[in-house]
Amino acid sequence: MPLHPQAREYVALYPSDLNTDLATLDLEGIQRMRAQDGFAAQRGPLPQLPSVRDETAEGVPVRIYRADRGDEPRPVVVYLHGGGWVFGSVKRNDALGRDLAIRTGAIVVSVDYRLAPEHPFPAAADDAWTVLRDIFARPAFYQSNGTLALVGDSAGGNLAAVAAWQARDAGLRLAHQVLVYPVLDARMDTPSYTEFAKGFGLDAEEMSWYVQHYSAGADLDDPRLSPSRLPSAAGLPPATVVTAGCDVLRDEGERYGKRLAEAGVPVEVRRFDGAVHGFFGLPRLFDQAIEARAYVADRLREFL
Repeated sequence: MPLHPQAREYVALYPSDLNTDLATLDLEGIQRMRAQDGFAAQRGPLPQLPSVRDETAEGVPVRIYRADRGDEPRPVVVYLHGGGWVFGSVKRNDALGRDLAIRTGAIVVSVDYRLAPEHPFPAAADDAWTVLRDIFARPAFYQSNGTLALVGDSAGGNLAAVAAWQARDAGLRLAHQVLVYPVLDARMDTPSYTEFAKGFGLDAEEMSWYVQHYSAGADLDDPRLSPSRLPSAAGLPPATVVTAGCDVLRDEGERYGKRLAEAGVPVEVRRFDGAVHGFFGLPRLFDQAIEARAYVADRLREFL
């Protein structure tokens, strides 16, 4: 599959997401990289909203966005950022949180879950589930009308998929789940891992590094780490799965979409041909990011 011209330009400048020697990246180096954001200007504008507040959900930091001036209850979208469970934050993804609130009209709750390697598996998954449960338990605090959806990209897509089946098993109804190039199988053995192993923004070696830091020796077949290993997909909430055509994670996302459909879950899978991993978060670099965000917002509005 040929790269989109903008993606070709991107990988020429940034052949690797980390762009560093993984073997020499220690905890101090990781923390130093977290403090930097070379793509801040490409993440989009930071429009002023009537309400942006930092709160905690049973100790987990969250940022809550509301794009209208009312105070009546609204649907809630829980957003879980990417970054390989090692990088990323609410602050880094502030532009996307604001954009989701504007596009969907929902209240967006962006989760600052704990990061590996300081907090390995299942810390991030536990934090995502804690926030989701808290919104169901305290709807007035979040101005929720009881209708909830999940959105996650990359590692955040992993956390969203995990929280979706935890909600199902707990009897909590979710209106929708949006998984954007999600990490769904920690065994990393799909054909796209070979096809796009190097030179497409997210190398297979980097993805292995992320999984190792998060999993910390855990069973890779644990559905909280690899939701594609869940024994049954029946009864999961309706889903939208977005994949990038030139991404090591492409095949597991599309296989998961197929599995949901086979289990009777309403699902739509959309591949953005020629796109590379991470495009969704960089609308000033990729026209496809704007297209994908409009598509995701349409799907959310339909189900919310």
